Amino acid sequence: MSEPPRPPVGHVLRATPVSALVAVSAGGAIGALGRYGLTRAFPSDPSEFDLATFTANAAGGLLIGVLMVVVTEVAPGGRLVRPFLGVGVLGGFTTFSTYIVDIGRAANAGDTALAVAYAFATMAVALLTAAAGMYGTRRVLLRSNRGEGAR
Repeated sequence: MSEPPRPPVGHVLRATPVSALVAVSAGGAIGALGRYGLTRAFPSDPSEFDLATFTANAAGGLLIGVLMVVVTEVAPGGRLVRPFLGVGVLGGFTTFSTYIVDIGRAANAGDTALAVAYAFATMAVALLTAAAGMYGTRRVLLRSNRGEGAR
């Protein structure tokens, strides 16, 4: 059985509430400014490991893991929390487009080993920190729920 055709992107955006679009836009500006601050604090050459992008993707993965547990399991009613924080702030903060450019820059600079190591390390750490954020948040919530039940 085939899936029904998806509506065009323009139709989906017109059907999205303006408040959600504003939340994503405002959050994206905040996240992008945070990422820009990291690139200014930790500049790198093409033949160096890009610590700023790596840090943004690792920290962003952790925070996305925490956020997804909170907005889906703890407080699912916040209509604009996920668009603002998840898509906006953390989407603007994490940067897999720059990650791809950094891989290309290292390869073009002749450092294939750095390009490959950076590619795998960044993806692995981002996924692991997201899982750790989810796991850690659930553990903290379970511990706090047990403490409340004992009173």
